[in-house]
Amino acid sequence: MNYARNYNLLNSKFKELLFPTLLTSIAGNFAMLIDAFFISLFMGSTFLSVVQTMEPFVCFINTVYWLIGFGGSILCNLAKAEFDKKKSNELFSVSIIGILLISIIITILSFIFQDMIIQFLCHSPNMKQYFAQYFNLYLVGIVFECYKIVLAYFIRNDDFVQLQFQTFMLSNIVNITFDIVFMKILNYGIGGAALATSLGSIVGAIYISVYFFKSSRTLKIIKVKSSKIFGYLVDICRTGFSSASITLYIMLKFLVLNAIIAGILGEIGLVALNMCYNATFLVEIFILGTTQSILPITTVYYKEKDYSGVDYVIKKSVKLVMGFGIFFNALLCIFPQIVLFIFNMHNPEHVPIAMNAIRIVSFSFLSFAINYLYIFYAQSIENDRLANMISLLQGLVFPVVFATVLSHIWGSNGFWFALVLSELATVAVTFIYSRWIVRKSNGEYTGFFLNRKNAEGEVFEFTIEGNIEDAVNISKEVQEFFSGNELSALIGMAVEDMIIHILESNDKVDLIDSVIRNDEDSILISIKYSGKAINLLAEDNPESNISILKKLSDNIDYSEILGLNNVVITIKK
Repeated sequence: MNYARNYNLLNSKFKELLFPTLLTSIAGNFAMLIDAFFISLFMGSTFLSVVQTMEPFVCFINTVYWLIGFGGSILCNLAKAEFDKKKSNELFSVSIIGILLISIIITILSFIFQDMIIQFLCHSPNMKQYFAQYFNLYLVGIVFECYKIVLAYFIRNDDFVQLQFQTFMLSNIVNITFDIVFMKILNYGIGGAALATSLGSIVGAIYISVYFFKSSRTLKIIKVKSSKIFGYLVDICRTGFSSASITLYIMLKFLVLNAIIAGILGEIGLVALNMCYNATFLVEIFILGTTQSILPITTVYYKEKDYSGVDYVIKKSVKLVMGFGIFFNALLCIFPQIVLFIFNMHNPEHVPIAMNAIRIVSFSFLSFAINYLYIFYAQSIENDRLANMISLLQGLVFPVVFATVLSHIWGSNGFWFALVLSELATVAVTFIYSRWIVRKSNGEYTGFFLNRKNAEGEVFEFTIEGNIEDAVNISKEVQEFFSGNELSALIGMAVEDMIIHILESNDKVDLIDSVIRNDEDSILISIKYSGKAINLLAEDNPESNISILKKLSDNIDYSEILGLNNVVITIKK
């Protein structure tokens, strides 16, 4: 029989994460789009300049919770992959308590220095009073939003994707409902949009906290030694910076771009830029959904040196994000009026400017999708230096440089084309860099995404159905593959005994996926399956398979990662 690895187990996990994560990404990132929609509907599209002016501050808040949320959840996942339960709980605890304290400090300081911040962000005397209303009521929800988002990253990796989705959906329902109540019924104006967003964050933060009452959760708030807290925070921020820097650079980028386009076209330029940003943000939602699906998978599989598994997930992700990029490029290039319709723009003087901007910027979507995927992938394999380089070029350096130069040469068209060119230039630089690394590595790395390669003949991979016959047959194939190794019989016996123990512990197991790696000083057998957990500490019959396996192997570790049971057997040479 053919027991070659078919990736069906990995594919099912990818699909299981992808759809709810896409929905969660849509729900979780819709607040600003909802506000923009209702502001344009009830007050007119001109007031979108207030939302665009607010973007740098919103990006700053996003940077803070991405820094802690991404960094903490990745390190927590790595600790789980290393079977260090205490460390994973410590990282979880520091992340949750840390984001609460940091966001409280930011809120207090923002209230104290609000006049200075408003003066710095808003340059239009006509819009300053409206901006102040929006800003003050937005501050009310910052602590709740930061807590909600950071906890959401952790619970997704703990296989509570549905709770994450339900939380964001509830936040949006509250936001939409009170947008209508405050802006349409009570006539609170633009401040009503910000208050509705804050209420959505508060309700969402309360709802997601039911996670702490779930008996199946694997993460807990525990006491962390004071000597460890600062070190953990530094590690969390370092790990999360490459992803968080995306929004940090967007914040800095918009401070410059807002000034440039306002100088060329005035307030209509800010409105057109906001529409382009919202169109790009629509694509970003789908790209984020895909990248956040692969992030926990590639983190775990790369840590376990399962490079073929990483390659499989990356290839599927590339197809998805390129599909999204091409679809939205074609849609908005042909029908840019869709965006104008959503945001209620009807002024005959403004429509041609906005339609032209949307058409041009839509050509950046494909390269934008590739850049985003690469940033999150590089972070998941702990190549923070590369991720930081890409996010810096794509998010700040190229847009600012190209926009400054081309707008001076070509006016507003140069400005819009600069946004396209910045994405293309980033892809080009990444391609050149990856080619250089591949050549320099002497075969250690391969391809555009710089995945590693296992030495030929050192790794055996297989997928079997959950039955005794396949367990016995695969044991023979394992022994044959490692026939030149004096431990071949022991390796085959370990595989058979563990699989039989898994089958005996479960009523039904559909698929069992395994990677056996011949390292320099040990043999590592990694087995993944979906089903009931196994108790390696339970008292066993001395004649049972698991008791025999414990005596034959040097170490057996078990953890539950991404909803899959993961067993790693170590046999030292």
